[in-house]
Amino acid sequence: MINTPIKRSFPLSLLSLVPLLFAASQPLAQETPTVEPTFEQCRSSLRQKAVDAGFSDFILNDVIGNLTPLERVLKLDRSQPEFTESFAGYVRKRVNKLRIETGKRMLREHAVLLDKLARQYGVPPRYIVAFWGLETNFGSYKGEIQILNALATLACDPRRSQYFTRELFDAFSLLESQRVKPEQLLGSWAGAMGHMQFMPSALKTYGKDGDGDGKLNVWESLPDAFTSAAHYLQQIGWNKEEIWGRRVEIPKNFAFGEVTFDKTYPLSHFKALGITKTFKRPLPDYETQAQLVLPAGHTGPAFLVYKNFSVIMKWNFSQNYALAVGLLADELINIHHGVDNFGEEKNFFTNDDLKVLQQKLLEKGFDIGTPDGIWGPATRNALQKYQLQNKLVADGFPNREVFATLGIELGKR
Repeated sequence: MINTPIKRSFPLSLLSLVPLLFAASQPLAQETPTVEPTFEQCRSSLRQKAVDAGFSDFILNDVIGNLTPLERVLKLDRSQPEFTESFAGYVRKRVNKLRIETGKRMLREHAVLLDKLARQYGVPPRYIVAFWGLETNFGSYKGEIQILNALATLACDPRRSQYFTRELFDAFSLLESQRVKPEQLLGSWAGAMGHMQFMPSALKTYGKDGDGDGKLNVWESLPDAFTSAAHYLQQIGWNKEEIWGRRVEIPKNFAFGEVTFDKTYPLSHFKALGITKTFKRPLPDYETQAQLVLPAGHTGPAFLVYKNFSVIMKWNFSQNYALAVGLLADELINIHHGVDNFGEEKNFFTNDDLKVLQQKLLEKGFDIGTPDGIWGPATRNALQKYQLQNKLVADGFPNREVFATLGIELGKR
């Protein structure tokens, strides 16, 4: 995400009714329990930081003074579909017949604007429309949560406090500079806004007035939203000469030890390992960097992805999301990848299952960071090393064989 409308004013504080705790303090003595600051204490800290940053009394009093915690935001943060749904289930919900048909219609309806942006920024129209479709279902739902309260809630939560504090302060800057109005700041639970779901930092840095009216309105102006998206993608590295990636086939007895996941290799490296396009067609001969992505392990669909895939990941750091964008963009121009035939993974596990697996890997000396139940780069890398050591198929995917080898009985915790 790089979200819309309810009561357009800053709410009165409900702190006496809704205390929000976050873990930040250290115990004063070993036997003293950790005392977690309340939201009110966190808000005071945010205000002092805003004073130090030189924000006006409007931000200090009218804005920060009326921030209120939203408990629902924390619940949504802990259950993001990008990390809680199987790959097949996630993609089939988003790259479906209705969305494809609607996307094709939107490509036609906005062809003039999209073609102009493609010439100016080098981003093909199908990608802008694919992002639009995934983010807000082509503008039909842009979110109705008060952005400032959502960001403050997440800034006062320890999980990603620094990130959301920066985003909150970028929202303050947008208000201070009058690029946006307080009543506009409605969107998603994570603070993303408008047709394309820009986070405040992206809107502040890459937002563009696309319709020439002297205003930045990514909620109601498609030219503003599309132009800002194209500018953003160009500036974070979109390569107009390449596609996002392609579905491929890996041979039986593939040498997984020759590939480290989340690492790029020359396309010729994968060609030498026997990877082909679908229907056994050879990979192209031109040289570019690619990485292998197996979102459901070696028994599911395989993809070789290029630099533009990494750009999509900067928009939303989720392989499932980035694959959905690429797959939808291709479907809009009748490039089919058999999404309907992906099927449900036989080896899909919950976040709690993965958290136990991560803890086991950590105990065996594999660095996965802090167990969080998310199958990300660190876990893939550690799991692949474990699989190689134990003569398992080293696809970096948490299948049932891995759980069994680690002595984890699913459902018995």
